[in-house]
Amino acid sequence: MSKHNIYSMSFAKVYPHYVAKAEKKGRTKAEVDKIIRWLTGYSQEELAGQLEKQTDFETFFEEAPQLNPSRALIKGVICGVRVEDIEEPIMQEIRYLDKLIDELAKGKVMEKILRTKININKSTLIRFITIG
Repeated sequence: MSKHNIYSMSFAKVYPHYVAKAEKKGRTKAEVDKIIRWLTGYSQEELAGQLEKQTDFETFFEEAPQLNPSRALIKGVICGVRVEDIEEPIMQEIRYLDKLIDELAKGKVMEKILRTKININKSTLIRFITIG
C-alpha cells in the first residue's frame, strides 16, 4: 500500500498556511507555534530547526520529542472524517494538528484548544478534599 502524498510534503511548506489561516481570523503565529509545540513536544528552537530543514510531515511527527497524551481528547470532523476514527497514526497526527488550527481560527480560547481545563465532577472533588 502506498503512502499518502502529504507524508512526503515538507511541513515548512504547509506551516505558512496554518499561520495565514490563524492570522486571517485575528490570531497569531505565536499561538500556532504554541499549538504545534503542545501537540509534538518540540521546543521553539526545535520547531524552527524542523522548518529550516524542510522536514516532511512523516519525519516531523516521527521525530517529535513527545506527542502530547491529551491529543486523544481531540474530537471532531476534519476534511469530512472524524479525527478520532483515523486508523493511520501519522495521518491522525496531521489531522489532529489541522483540527487544532481550525479551532484556533474559529476563535476558541487557547485553554480549550490545548485541552487544559480539567473537568472535575462533585464526587471526584469530594474524594480529593477528603484524601488531600
